[in-house]
Amino acid sequence: MIDLQKLYNEKHAFGFFAQQLTYPEKVNFQPSVMEESFDSSHPAYVHIKKYWELMHEYSFDDIQEMYTYTFDFQTDSTLFMTYVKYQDAKDRGQMLAKLKVLYEMFGLNMPAGELSDFLPLMCEFIYACEWVGDPRAEQSFSMLLAVMEDGTYHLLKALEKYNSPYFHLIKGMRETFKSCALQEATTNG
Repeated sequence: MIDLQKLYNEKHAFGFFAQQLTYPEKVNFQPSVMEESFDSSHPAYVHIKKYWELMHEYSFDDIQEMYTYTFDFQTDSTLFMTYVKYQDAKDRGQMLAKLKVLYEMFGLNMPAGELSDFLPLMCEFIYACEWVGDPRAEQSFSMLLAVMEDGTYHLLKALEKYNSPYFHLIKGMRETFKSCALQEATTNG
């Protein structure tokens, strides 16, 4: 189960993830970008800092080339969260439809030609959406995060294989997911 308040408190982190996972723009690599989204107490900080440091060892042209090579030319490191699991099966189409309905239910109109399982879009949705007090939020965001967790698990493994700096970004995202999980109350029996 997801703690919706904790997830809401992580909106800036998901805004950062969305920026970093879209095609690189120079403005997204300014020092203030990371500083505004994470402080040293954040559970993902160590991973995000490592990602940030590694990315700043590359020229901007190299970053753009790495992005394209990693996410556009490698099928196992795709940013489409249901692709590795379902590829082009009917089940993927059903999941894409469910995600699209979820976005529309909370006021996001899908961009034309965009698939609903695109990780930057999913992060942007969490960043931009207002769900506090909506009775549909718990079930809806539990499904959304389940898709993201499943997809990023496969993505993380592929990025590790390619020794990609993006590995640390996705690792940080997964730590952020964990920090939003409801902590079960333990009983001493």
